Amino acid sequence: MDSSRQESPPEMDTTVPHSARVWNYFLGGKDFYPVDRAAGEQYQAIFPEIIDIARTDRAFLGRAVRHLAGEAGIRQFLDIGTGLPTMDNTHEVAQRVAPESRIVYVDNDPLVLLHANALLTASPEGACAYVDADLRDPDTILEHAARTLDLTRPVAIMLLGILHFIPDFDQVRGIVTRLMDAVPSGSHMALTHATLDLGGEQTAQANSEAQQAWNEQATDTITPRTHAEVSRFFDGLELLEPGLVSMSRWRVEATPWGEPAEVSGFCGVGRKP
Repeated sequence: MDSSRQESPPEMDTTVPHSARVWNYFLGGKDFYPVDRAAGEQYQAIFPEIIDIARTDRAFLGRAVRHLAGEAGIRQFLDIGTGLPTMDNTHEVAQRVAPESRIVYVDNDPLVLLHANALLTASPEGACAYVDADLRDPDTILEHAARTLDLTRPVAIMLLGILHFIPDFDQVRGIVTRLMDAVPSGSHMALTHATLDLGGEQTAQANSEAQQAWNEQATDTITPRTHAEVSRFFDGLELLEPGLVSMSRWRVEATPWGEPAEVSGFCGVGRKP
């Protein structure tokens, strides 16, 4: 077990909803405050599909990490914007496949920091660490991550449900580029991202209204992006099959009922050549 965090973590503001805590509410967790529940209920009332999005995002994490630790042979994971611990966190999935896996979690919500010990329960063969840092400061993330991970060897960088909280497209591209430049060939990036492209006109309208209501009260506003825009985050990477798709349709197991319904969120995994 290992931990690495900034000396002065931000104070917890329980008067404004926070994405990590609201997401925990959507996933059926219990680590949130009344302001988060209220925001979550408002979002869900306008756009009920948000619950399906939260669950499929979590399911994608499991499928992606199993692929990365299994077929791709990755043994190091940098999970940025990890949120509050729920079932099948990145280290649990990875170390189930390869117990020697090393994982660094990154988040900047003080409540996540309080729960870091739950995230840091690694297998005896592997390691976990928690970094209290913001995605907008990739250099700090990399500096602290290097205390647990060997950045000269392949790393899987997980960016699930976080890039859409940075409004500036060029800033996001710069952050992704900085992170991927710091890791060698054979490294991977997995991401999920909010969009209005999927689900049809009625769904997109409800999704847009819910996001607007969220943006009016939260400090971490949502900026949905198109398929073309999200694809740009994979520039320079080899996008694995089936490409950039709805989170419900990335390498799902076959069922007698055919493909699952699309949800309004993109996902993809890319490999650095």
